Amino acid sequence: MKMEIKEIKAQETYSLRQQVMWPDKPLEFVMLNNDEEGVHFGLWKDSNIISVVSLFRNGNVAQFRKFATKTSEQGNGFGTLLLEYVMTFVSNEKIEKLWCNARADKTSFYERLGMTQTPKTFMKEGIDYILMEKTFANNDSQRETTFR
Repeated sequence: MKMEIKEIKAQETYSLRQQVMWPDKPLEFVMLNNDEEGVHFGLWKDSNIISVVSLFRNGNVAQFRKFATKTSEQGNGFGTLLLEYVMTFVSNEKIEKLWCNARADKTSFYERLGMTQTPKTFMKEGIDYILMEKTFANNDSQRETTFR
């Protein structure tokens, strides 16, 4: 099995977004007005894209949106690999906080990756969401370094 994570165009995320997140909605439902402003990543297994996520930066804060892993591949660690890749990217970009609107039934997945729930919640299309976030210590003076 060959696996690769790479930056992709927004349009390359649409089909998987729709299949996984909103299969009963038209493709336009998963398109974002600001998709062209984001950085989009895809995880490829062999020659198939099986997980996608879009990252939007606003100063020292970034939000990831439209994170989707092919249903038949969920539970195999691919989504975790992709999100860990994004978290490394965020840290390398000196972004201080990463957040997302997590589906309430997926919060334990994000907690395993170090994200915490906030009190902010909402409902969209009958689905409950919780805002989750992770803070990165990117300021060199905040980093702990141990020399032995």
